[in-house]
Amino acid sequence: MKTLSIAAVLSVLVLSARVSAQVGSPDISNAHHVGRLYLKPAIALTNLGVDTNVFNEADQTQPESDFTLTVTPQTDLWLKMGHAWLTGNLKEELVWYQTFASERSANPHAMVGLTVPLNRVRFGVNAAYLNTRERPGFEIDSRSQRRELSYHGSVDVRLRPKTFVGLRGDRMTTGFDSAALFEGVNLREALNRTVTSAAVTVRQQLTPLTAMTLDVGRGEDRFEFSPLRDSDSTSASLGVTFDSIIKGRASFGYRDLQPLSLSLPPYQGTTAAADLSYVAFGTTRLGVQATREIQYSFETIQPYYLLTGVTGSVMRRIARPVDVVGRAGVQNLNYRDSIGIVVAARNRIDTVHTYGGGIGYHLGKDVRVGFNVDYARRASPVLTREYHGFLIGTSVTYGL
Repeated sequence: MKTLSIAAVLSVLVLSARVSAQVGSPDISNAHHVGRLYLKPAIALTNLGVDTNVFNEADQTQPESDFTLTVTPQTDLWLKMGHAWLTGNLKEELVWYQTFASERSANPHAMVGLTVPLNRVRFGVNAAYLNTRERPGFEIDSRSQRRELSYHGSVDVRLRPKTFVGLRGDRMTTGFDSAALFEGVNLREALNRTVTSAAVTVRQQLTPLTAMTLDVGRGEDRFEFSPLRDSDSTSASLGVTFDSIIKGRASFGYRDLQPLSLSLPPYQGTTAAADLSYVAFGTTRLGVQATREIQYSFETIQPYYLLTGVTGSVMRRIARPVDVVGRAGVQNLNYRDSIGIVVAARNRIDTVHTYGGGIGYHLGKDVRVGFNVDYARRASPVLTREYHGFLIGTSVTYGL
């Protein structure tokens, strides 16, 4: 496992210089600068403790526990170039297990973007790269190596003082390692794919801090080694963005997914996404994340599922240096069966419940030390896919 990351090196280089935010710039408050380059480094020990079910194994297989820690250094970057802003993020998650060396990993992530605001037109492009062994979602329990490379481009034109029309395009490639196996399935052959989409957007600025956006788009999913999974889709969504007492974005939409193979079932139905937070009385922060979207399965007889989930959290400052946190969530994986194939668990639904909480102590402005307990349980008609386990440990967050 790597012992030093790019983000960690940048964090060390900029310990000494602080600047305040400038009017009209991105949020560079409490950032550091090296010449014209602004940086906001941070490092977090997200867990130092015990994982009671390292491999998410079923109860009858006697799950194994291990001592583990995860350290995540990262740095946000901004560079002003005339009217344009070059932005970036460098992050690396360092995961260590005491006994099970196979579960150790270094997971780098990098993002770079360019925004060019002109008089009535705004251009934006960005690219992101991820190389990780972390689990890709709620379905696959093995930590398998995969790489993700994504691109995004957009252009907005202001038609009226508060009305904008634009185009956007996205492309994302996912590739698993050739040795990545789960439940006897080669994940590279099942899930390597490229997702391409384009959309027309209309945005109305309702207030200086609230906007509504309508997206209508077309996309295609193409699988490198499993062309029978290829599909085209049409989607539309209406979203609202908040940046006041409530912060974040929520959207609700419709998706028409049409597989190119007649052996795969189509999907026509609703989609949703939300990531919202609210601060009450300056001492209590409420957060909610929700999703309803198609996800591809590694299983050939049930090639995709509809993931519907919601997670909520509450953080309350009970004294000036002390806070408490509670969180809970539920995720439903509603599988769709291949047409004409006998499936042991028809119309299968797996459910994952998560619960957690903790207490934190603030050492000055930039350091928080916490103790956390998190519990997860998955229920499934397939008994070998059921599991439960705790993750218990200490966390330390330090914004440099």
